[in-house]
Amino acid sequence: MDKNLAYMYTMKKKARGQIVFTKEKLAEYGSQVALFPGVEDWFKRIRDYGADKGIIVEHYIISSGLKEMIEGTSIAKEFKELYATSFYFDDDGVAVWPAQVVNYTNKTQFLFRISKGVLDVNDEAVNDSFAPDEIRVPFRNMIYLGDSDTDIPCMKLVNSQGGYSVGVFNPDEKDELKAKNKVYKMMRDNRISYFAPADYSEGSELDELVKLIIDKTVYNEKLYEKKYNNQKEAIEQAKPKEEQEKLDLINSLESSGSFKSTHAIVEKLSKYTSWKPEEIEDLLEIALENTQVWHILNDQDIKKFYHYLIEKLSSNTEESIRNKVKKIQEKIES
Repeated sequence: MDKNLAYMYTMKKKARGQIVFTKEKLAEYGSQVALFPGVEDWFKRIRDYGADKGIIVEHYIISSGLKEMIEGTSIAKEFKELYATSFYFDDDGVAVWPAQVVNYTNKTQFLFRISKGVLDVNDEAVNDSFAPDEIRVPFRNMIYLGDSDTDIPCMKLVNSQGGYSVGVFNPDEKDELKAKNKVYKMMRDNRISYFAPADYSEGSELDELVKLIIDKTVYNEKLYEKKYNNQKEAIEQAKPKEEQEKLDLINSLESSGSFKSTHAIVEKLSKYTSWKPEEIEDLLEIALENTQVWHILNDQDIKKFYHYLIEKLSSNTEESIRNKVKKIQEKIES
């Protein structure tokens, strides 16, 4: 059994006949959780520091702990989103069944939700492909603070994507070496970039570290913006040339008078991945009208190229084009 499910089952079992296991009761327990030094004024302080630098700072929780208990803490309102293990409650607020389990294997999905801005846990758009300029929070701008083994996959992901993973340890532990052993191992295993005591007070090591990262982010984003603008300009400059090359190849295919030249032209056309609907329609027309193309539609390279073009067509394609597609598919499959 999953460890989280095991402790949820045990909690319900132990509560049976002892207490009414409700959402309200869990929140009450959460309100009694002792917080690390400086946590309560951390959020506004760091948000204000970021705002002064032109940076929007948001806080999220990704926890294997119980969401209902976290919601009972004094700092729950400070988080933009709270991802944690939770129960399903009946109309009386009594815990009935696990609604969501967050463990070390699925924690990373929430990082992708944050990155893409798809925050609703039921929104499957998190699996969609996003262009770089559509990413709401790039991994390079993430700071992940963690202290347990369940944080390691997230730490590794953030670290590998250019973000900042920080291992924190209990500053009140009398045996400092014992307190640091876990973060030492995380550092040796390249899971984290930094470690610091879990002291969130102003002027603490952690406070200063996060502010340094914010400072660095300001300049990094200016450099990335410059890079993306340069890339965009280069791509835009190349488009007219690429479009003309494609047009020339389409015209060459239309007038192709031999199997050899047809294969050579299709080989060049196959290198392009961007096709306008009208270009695809022209190529479909050529397959039907040019006997050199029609007779070798079943050749592997020609078949593959036309399969690719057909897949690029949208589902609401005009009937005249669908009829052309049908004829070509019948030829290919014959």
